[in-house]
Amino acid sequence: MLPKALDYESLNENVKKVAYAVRGELYLRASELQKEGKKIIFTNVGNPHALGQKPLTFPRQVIALCQAPFLLDDPNVGLVFPADAIARAKHYLSLTMGGLGAYSDSRGLPGIRNEVAEFIGRRDGYPSNPELIFLTDGASKGVMQILNTIIRDDKDGILVPVPQYPLYSAAISLFGGSLVPYYLEETANWGLDINNLRQSVAQARFKGITVRAMVIINPGNPTGQCLSISNLKELLRFCFQENLVLLADEVYQQNIYQDERPFISARKILLDMGPPISKEVQLVSFHTVSKGYWGECGQRGGYFEMTNIPPQSVEEIYKVASISLSPNVPGQIFLGLMVNPPKPGDISYLKFVTESKAILDSLRRRAHMMTDGFNSCRNVVCNFTEGAMYSFPQIRLPPKAIEAAKKAGKVPDVFYCLKLLEATGISTVPGSGFGQKEGVFHLRTTILPAEEDMPAIMTSFKKFNDEFMEQYEDHKGYSRI
Repeated sequence: MLPKALDYESLNENVKKVAYAVRGELYLRASELQKEGKKIIFTNVGNPHALGQKPLTFPRQVIALCQAPFLLDDPNVGLVFPADAIARAKHYLSLTMGGLGAYSDSRGLPGIRNEVAEFIGRRDGYPSNPELIFLTDGASKGVMQILNTIIRDDKDGILVPVPQYPLYSAAISLFGGSLVPYYLEETANWGLDINNLRQSVAQARFKGITVRAMVIINPGNPTGQCLSISNLKELLRFCFQENLVLLADEVYQQNIYQDERPFISARKILLDMGPPISKEVQLVSFHTVSKGYWGECGQRGGYFEMTNIPPQSVEEIYKVASISLSPNVPGQIFLGLMVNPPKPGDISYLKFVTESKAILDSLRRRAHMMTDGFNSCRNVVCNFTEGAMYSFPQIRLPPKAIEAAKKAGKVPDVFYCLKLLEATGISTVPGSGFGQKEGVFHLRTTILPAEEDMPAIMTSFKKFNDEFMEQYEDHKGYSRI
């Protein structure tokens, strides 16, 4: 009998190639253990509310009124909701075509796209055109739309930083393209080396691959570094010289935990550089409500903005967006609230600022606690988390541990992370899921567990790691170099 279309052997081969480590073997095993009654700390994904972060009050008040507009007609509504939340709910409802249950334009509601454009203009010092902004169901959907538009076949390559967020490797596989890695330098705090980039492009071209675009993640995921102005200028010159589209994943732009390198957008640096680069380099920038101090992952609100993309190409991207009819409308409203939060003098301003600052200050402290905790452990070295939501320590696995992993049929860092999960309930992601240099092993964990829980988590990790190293080392003091 011939196989049916959805029998495994006849599936699209590109689908079979997709790997997504964040929800991979470790996550599945953690879910099994949770069903068996074991307490699991899911640090595998940047999901702030799942780890106890409380939602900001003002946006939830606004969205509650938008979801239940009959509350606005209740004479007592002002006793429960502040006047500025009521006014903002009425504003957003007036922008829709029939409330939150109605489709919007496939690019998103024009009024909210205007708010995003105003936010970008304030941030960068250059006006933004709302017609070049598309609202999406989280940034991931936008990334996939753009990659799908760029990739024509397996000879089209996308430069991706390694370690990289698996969205990129998975989407490139799904669309039948080729991932071209460029390695970040761990000993230079996950810095960029332009010579390494040139070498990656040359090697790809030698294999017959046309490199068409380059991804940057700033601040970095999983590596947590922030790109300097000089880094960004080098990257933009490189894209100009090599005729590459720059895809700037800037979803962690609110998550900065040091003062030396504040977030600066690729778009601002591009426009600062002036012609010809500012007029020639094609740039697509991505942002979301899922990260920052909002952490509204489940709401699926995001956008991308296009710079120097020809009008005909924008029309084609609009056509692709139209297949899904409309990004979800509640997510769009969350995005509007993120880019246009309460202002000084508004009733809700003080509470909003107090809540936001408390979250960011706590994340900064947790970044230090986790980095210091890892660096106090045997055979573990970790760069400080300058931004984003993750720590990415290197685990110096002894030869006996690597051998034991091979005998168990596991990649060495998967072996280590599984042992960590079974012993402590801490669910992480092995570094091999993000890509890493040969013979070097990492894990990624979020810095999101509650601040009061962090000392106990790091103590639990240290105890496990000490016992693991004791078991697999031939002698104490295995080299950290």
